[in-house]
Amino acid sequence: MNPPTPTINIGIAGLGAAGRAFLPAIAAHAGFKLVAVADPLATARDEVSRTHDAAAYSSVAALLAHPKLDAVYIATPTDVHEQHVLAAFAAGKHVLVEKPMAATLDGAKAMVLAGERAERTLLVGHSHSFDAPIKAMHELIEGGSLGRVQMVNTWCFTDWLYRPRRADELDNNLGGGVTFRQGAHQFDIIRLLCGGMARRVRARTFDWDPARRATGAHIAYIDFVDGAAATAVYNGYGRFSSMDLGFNISEWGFLQPPENRPPLRRAANASAEAEQRAKQQRPAMPASARYQPFFGLTLVSCERGEIRQSPEGLLVATAEGQSEIKLPTDRSPRDIVMAEFYDAITGHGAAIHDGRWGLANLEVCAAVLLSSHTGREIVLQEQVAVNGPLSQSSPQTPRQ
Repeated sequence: MNPPTPTINIGIAGLGAAGRAFLPAIAAHAGFKLVAVADPLATARDEVSRTHDAAAYSSVAALLAHPKLDAVYIATPTDVHEQHVLAAFAAGKHVLVEKPMAATLDGAKAMVLAGERAERTLLVGHSHSFDAPIKAMHELIEGGSLGRVQMVNTWCFTDWLYRPRRADELDNNLGGGVTFRQGAHQFDIIRLLCGGMARRVRARTFDWDPARRATGAHIAYIDFVDGAAATAVYNGYGRFSSMDLGFNISEWGFLQPPENRPPLRRAANASAEAEQRAKQQRPAMPASARYQPFFGLTLVSCERGEIRQSPEGLLVATAEGQSEIKLPTDRSPRDIVMAEFYDAITGHGAAIHDGRWGLANLEVCAAVLLSSHTGREIVLQEQVAVNGPLSQSSPQTPRQ
């Protein structure tokens, strides 16, 4: 007879789109119970408190004082992640923090060290490497049938820049702009598929709309220790959609041919108050969909074959021809996040997306911006292998 599943009482700090998107995943996991939420906006916290039978607080400090809290999901603005994560560890809580994990590398390092000192789990998510097709790509690569990864190329075109935004979401210094907020997904995917040990970055970023000043696009080239190479292209200016590269499937797995899509480009001259109202009115991210999620097109080239997403899973091309691997859609990426968080807390499994992995992803984001600013190639220092320890002696070899 299996031992009973321990229940972990969890709270959510921040009830914006990210925080609300995790409500179904927490409810679906038998090992978690939502006991408390915190948000400065009374209407947001009262609604979730009422519908999920959870205590409601106006501050993170009050949330962390909840007497039955074991863990917390930090979904507050990026520039206060460090403050809130350190407070959570000081209170003895396990932490799941939204990507990007911090606005600075120093802040991310402080979070990692605090978690290790407190002997508490630090997991960084959500990222699109939790998407079922990306996980399946990783597992296929690990299986070895296609040989070593040689190239990974990922392209994503959206209207990210023109969606309703707080000012901090557009400011690189506060962890904003597409490189921090969307590159965090791309570099996480690339590092997972290439083994984690990125070595050097060369990149350009772009800010070409004077009416909406922000890093709105980037192109990055990343070298890996074992010889693999990758490129990441992100364009958030809304004139072209990745759905035109990916079977008309949206980021969250819905069929959206051009005639059924909302206009990509939106006005960017609204007041801060109007943008905040529009942001609060955006529908919650869906918990399930008919097709697999498409965060742009990702194409992997191995020694003996190529892999890319399909609407229902993966397309694999080899010398023998092309085949499709169909994948289930009964678990959302956030369901998978909660499973990894639970297993890490309870000791049932090692987390890939732990604090040091998140730090390595953030280092790539920062390197892209620095490379663009200086025109130089940037050598990375904080990289870790998949499920591997931090490299101390050299950025080119994992520590044994």
